[in-house]
Amino acid sequence: MHDLTGFQRDLLYVIAGADQPSGQDVKDEVEQYYSAEINHGRLYPNLDTLVNKELVEKGQLDRRTNYYAITDAGRDQIQERRDWEEQYVEL
Repeated sequence: MHDLTGFQRDLLYVIAGADQPSGQDVKDEVEQYYSAEINHGRLYPNLDTLVNKELVEKGQLDRRTNYYAITDAGRDQIQERRDWEEQYVEL
């Protein structure tokens, strides 16, 4: 996960916390967190990066809508990140 941008990590976390969200669902969640509009030109290339790194899988809900789902590798990356963070931050 060290090679992901902060934005890509945020996308990964949103996808991990949802049940096969669409790209629009992911966009809505991230916009709410950032309190800013996220354009498609930023969102979808970053989602594709997560798919290409096999952290997320992409499927089709219908002809116009894709879904995204966390992979086992994606979950492992999140867990490794959380383990690393716990070395430095205790809440």
